[in-house]
Amino acid sequence: MPPVPSAGLAVSGLTKTFGTVRALDDVTFEVGAGEIFGFVGSNGAGKSTTMRIILGVLAADSGTATFGDRPIDADVRRRIGYMPEERGLYPKMKVGDQLVYLARLHGLSAADAAERTEYWTRRLGIDGRVRDDVADLSLGNQQRVQLAAALVFDPDVLVLDEPFSGLDPVAVDVMSEVLAEKAAAGVPVIFSSHQLDLVQRLCDRVGIIGKGRMRASGAVDELRARGGVRLRVDAPAAPPGWADGLPGVVRAEYDGATTVYVDGSHDDQQVLAAALATGPVHTFASATPDLTEMFREVVTAE
Repeated sequence: MPPVPSAGLAVSGLTKTFGTVRALDDVTFEVGAGEIFGFVGSNGAGKSTTMRIILGVLAADSGTATFGDRPIDADVRRRIGYMPEERGLYPKMKVGDQLVYLARLHGLSAADAAERTEYWTRRLGIDGRVRDDVADLSLGNQQRVQLAAALVFDPDVLVLDEPFSGLDPVAVDVMSEVLAEKAAAGVPVIFSSHQLDLVQRLCDRVGIIGKGRMRASGAVDELRARGGVRLRVDAPAAPPGWADGLPGVVRAEYDGATTVYVDGSHDDQQVLAAALATGPVHTFASATPDLTEMFREVVTAE
């Protein structure tokens, strides 16, 4: 199959049952061309199952996975760069030989496979280990080889399961740059991660899955805004309960400084005036919750 430029990845209504356990329940989302999509959830939420269905490793009970306007069949899957959470490499095979072999499986000539292997091992900082067995590498370097394996044949789609696991900060930066570059070239990128600070920083959109169902999906800023505005007020003399009952205040947490959860009807100046009425105010600032807070709220509500 020739490369398909500027096509998106979509899953619609995926369901999957293992015995009496419903692992996926009507999972639906899209990853546009040139978009980085963060797929997050607790352990066992259904992330890896969804990815394996996209790759054809598992068959869905119902639902579809498409790339552009065509179902994800064997030809399309050969254009997907996949990085599993588990180590999926041949431990007793040389790094360079393994990458060339995998590139050849995806249709590259011997010369092109060698050229792409040289490029990606150099880019990912493992060019000095190409003659080593994979088993002799650190876990972090094995992770870099796995990413090289997903990239070496110049895929049209990237599906990465916990790609940042075990990486040092320098490797995280390199991988982040690579994902951004592939997206800039029009490749849809989906990755799962428990490192929500990275997801928030790198992703255009995020999907949160819990117990096999999509709990939230949207642009990062959009999801954060759903958590509402929060006011952080440091008023040392204010007694507990000072913000209760103010217009637009949904609830407040009194833990030294006060976190005031408000809705759209609140008035910052009214809250500030109430705080000043108790004594000096050292800090008064508003913020939207970060993705980690949003994730906790969604998971807690399951």
